[in-house]
Amino acid sequence: MKSNEPDRPTPDLVRGLLQPRLSRRSALQVGGLGALASALAACGVSGGGGNNAAPTNASQSKSQSKAAQSFWDQQKKTGHLDFANWPLYIDVNPKNKNDHPSIDLFEKQTGIHVNYQEVIQENDSFFGKIQPELSAGQSTGYDLMVITNGLYLDKLKALGYLIALDQKRMTNFYKYASPLVKNPSYDPGNRFTMAWQSGITGIGYDPKRVGHKITSWADLQDPKLKGKIGMFGDTQDMPNSALLAIGVKPETSTVADWKKAVTWLKKQQPLVRKYYDQNYIDPLSKGDIWVSMAWSGDIYQANASGANLKFVVPKEGGVLWTDNMCIPKYAKHPLDALTYMDFVYQPKIAAMLAEYINYITPVSSAQQAIKQDAQKAKGSDKADLQLLATSPLIFPSRSDFGRLHRYRVLTASEESVWNGLFEPIYQS
Repeated sequence: MKSNEPDRPTPDLVRGLLQPRLSRRSALQVGGLGALASALAACGVSGGGGNNAAPTNASQSKSQSKAAQSFWDQQKKTGHLDFANWPLYIDVNPKNKNDHPSIDLFEKQTGIHVNYQEVIQENDSFFGKIQPELSAGQSTGYDLMVITNGLYLDKLKALGYLIALDQKRMTNFYKYASPLVKNPSYDPGNRFTMAWQSGITGIGYDPKRVGHKITSWADLQDPKLKGKIGMFGDTQDMPNSALLAIGVKPETSTVADWKKAVTWLKKQQPLVRKYYDQNYIDPLSKGDIWVSMAWSGDIYQANASGANLKFVVPKEGGVLWTDNMCIPKYAKHPLDALTYMDFVYQPKIAAMLAEYINYITPVSSAQQAIKQDAQKAKGSDKADLQLLATSPLIFPSRSDFGRLHRYRVLTASEESVWNGLFEPIYQS
């Protein structure tokens, strides 16, 4: 950090950052659409599938765009913003956990006071909390919220519970946003969302204990690693990763493909020490297991606390997920919310967030800002920032991006079949 900014978080705080992401990852539902473009250099991220709330024809699209613009033309800044986010998912002053330097800067520059609330523990429970108000045509009490791509974001769009964004006011977004988050398949044209942070599901391992490089999902079927392998016990990351392991894109997979993935998982079953929900990182760090399915940010944070782990996107591919900022319908301060959403896409602000959150920033040029902060820092702060700026876990390579996929989208009938196939793997 810059010399006039707060000290870096303590190791205990860094370790504390693990739990919110683990908790919210365990609550994610199968969702998301399409595969990433084959190269990060592409101008955007094309997506397969459709948006449940998308217009069905050109005339409807024009009508909705006109209505959205009319709405925004009537909005005025109120000077207040109610922001709902996950715990420990923003930069903090370690001397005062309620102080967030990036919010302080936003308030100073815009005159908008932010009522920041860490009220989202899981996507499903938060949806259950706000759905009654939205269905009754009432404000949720929040102007801005962070929702993960997947089932609940899709529901919010399909039910008409999100406000379409004013594209004309997204100047920083269109200037600085990474191709990774522009025009995502789960929200074509960024009609309702702007990414907050992203992460990758791949493989984490201890190179000293394994003794060789891990490059493939097939490495998790190595008999030599029997009893030292960890897998996720869920119906999202495990099945989608197994599909990649057998060479199938999750987004377009069929029931026949699912059955083949189950066969792959059953073959692996005798080698697995445990199917974890959200507590795999400690056993991996301590050596109880040597290799495991893992989330990119968790490996980075574990290493920041003294571990020596590696994270890899397997050659067959990994899974990408994104947490998104969006504005709920009936928000009382929508323009203030949109002003904040675009504010955090400035490279320096994105860097402030990335330096504390340690997941994939939606602003690739934040990397240069972090390098500049590193040049000004001293001691351990300097080393921490240098590591962050060069970490492929925060700034993945083009080849990694080319191997990332979104979760399989399931209909209600497909979901029952899917769960019936994959749940017995980790419940047995």
